[in-house]
Amino acid sequence: MLSLVARIDELAAQNATLLARIDELLARIAELEGRGGKPPKTPANSSVPPSRGQKANAAEGEKKSRKGRPGITRELCANPDVTRDIFAERCDCGGKVPHKGQAIAHAYDHVELPPIKPVTTRINLHRGDCPCCKKPVTAKAPADMPPGSPFGSGIVALVTYLHGCQMVSYARLAEMLDGLFGLKISEGAIANMLARTAAPFAECAEKIAQIVRNSPVIASDETSARVKGKTHWQWTFVAAKAVVHLIAPTRGKIVPKQFLDGARPQVWISDRLPAQCKHAESHQFCLSHLTRDAQYAVDAGDSLFAPAFKAFLKRACEIGRRRPNLADATIKVHARKLERELDCLLELKPTNAEARHLRDAMIVDARDKLLVFMTRRDVEPTNNGSERTLRPSVIFRKVTNGFRSQWGAKVYADLCSIVSTGRLHGRSPLAAIRAALTRSEPATT
Repeated sequence: MLSLVARIDELAAQNATLLARIDELLARIAELEGRGGKPPKTPANSSVPPSRGQKANAAEGEKKSRKGRPGITRELCANPDVTRDIFAERCDCGGKVPHKGQAIAHAYDHVELPPIKPVTTRINLHRGDCPCCKKPVTAKAPADMPPGSPFGSGIVALVTYLHGCQMVSYARLAEMLDGLFGLKISEGAIANMLARTAAPFAECAEKIAQIVRNSPVIASDETSARVKGKTHWQWTFVAAKAVVHLIAPTRGKIVPKQFLDGARPQVWISDRLPAQCKHAESHQFCLSHLTRDAQYAVDAGDSLFAPAFKAFLKRACEIGRRRPNLADATIKVHARKLERELDCLLELKPTNAEARHLRDAMIVDARDKLLVFMTRRDVEPTNNGSERTLRPSVIFRKVTNGFRSQWGAKVYADLCSIVSTGRLHGRSPLAAIRAALTRSEPATT
């Protein structure tokens, strides 16, 4: 009797579990049915990254011949290190050719790297007795070669560049330094070397951040990052003369608010993420993002509003690209035409929910955020500049799988700020890193 009761209780518990599972599956079915008919999200109609797009197979057939073009040769070095004059000696007939009067028939450069080896300087600090007080006095270490780590700023800059910009792992980096330069450095020494860059990098990055805060136009974007096994977000704030990168544990509005620290730029350029809004006097939405949203509405079946809105956005971007060659009066004429066209577009009645949602969003929140770039030459119609500054970090994340420490994430963000700002001013990444390590002024002027 007791075993029967126990069996009944066991079946009742199993029945309750199955009923809960059925309810869960019914909810999932309802969710999937609610999505019925919607097109898939792709890089062409959403913010899905290109790496996640399905690439079609190449069509089989004969390869088209490429049109040729005139060949070019490498220019001769303007200031060669060594010049060798080779004179003709003898003719085929055996006669000796005099050197005097010979002209240059052909000149070419031969480029070679000499063997590279580190330069080691031994510092001997001497000590002597003071003739007055008889106290022993030890010589002070030179400022450019202090005691402690034996590796100079040139080696630190190279290691930082190879790891942070070229994504070379610690193990491969140790092997590379040994193979190329005969320089033996352990992985632990490399980690310590990168950790010591935190102070000079932070100092330089703060100077860069101050320049961005004081800029009239700031563009911003963000991408995911991994820090100690958790999802963080790498933010970028791009101005005309400087670029700042931050890695924060949140994608919320608090990040740009804390970065601005009370500053309020005239124009903010970004996508429609709510965390990017209301940080400036006016806001320019990225027209490339809106073009993809319009394409999604077209893929969903709208044939009235979305196609016309997409054409409008592409035409606006094309005018934005031609602004350097347009007079102010011509830009104003284009602006008035675009304003009138936008008014007509927003009166159209979309034929599906996706297009209706996009049109309503434009009416409610974006009507004054589409054509700001037509009133200011220093404002771009898209946020592509910010996306380009984040692209190396996306590759870094895929190669390294993120950071194992908070300080590593901070050093990397500061490094990105230094390198991106240097690129704006024509400075190579390695030169920008060396300037930061020696605490030179950042290339922002």
